[in-house]
Amino acid sequence: MTLDDLDFAILRALSVSAEQSTKQLGQRLGLSQPATWRRIKRLQDAGIIAGRRLELDAEKVGFGVTVFLGVKLATKGRVSLEDFERAIGAIPEVQTVDHVLGLYDYRLRVVARDLADFERVLRRRIMTMPGVGDVEANVLLSEERRPGPI
Repeated sequence: MTLDDLDFAILRALSVSAEQSTKQLGQRLGLSQPATWRRIKRLQDAGIIAGRRLELDAEKVGFGVTVFLGVKLATKGRVSLEDFERAIGAIPEVQTVDHVLGLYDYRLRVVARDLADFERVLRRRIMTMPGVGDVEANVLLSEERRPGPI
């Protein structure tokens, strides 16, 4: 599917605020509401817009600590990557699981109420999983969100 300037304008606008109506978006871009809706529907059908999410402020809902973990599997032959991904995905504090190249096999984003809560999750849930080897933790100090290159 070839994207034109209006498609990119729609994607940029929705990446900033996905909650705006097709009428509001169309007015901003000089399109009618039906034309805007058709374009968004076409982008969804093509899989370019994969979904819309609710973004929560983790700190305001009681999760004041975010930690990025680098996880190296100890024995890749004994525990399959799929088994690890399935098991780690069952831990509710693990927000993202990224399979990466480099020193570690996985990069995890973990939220916790505080450092003591994070230590509990790390010791009781993550470090006890079969196949987990080296783990490196980086505590998030601040985060600046920027829209992507669209």
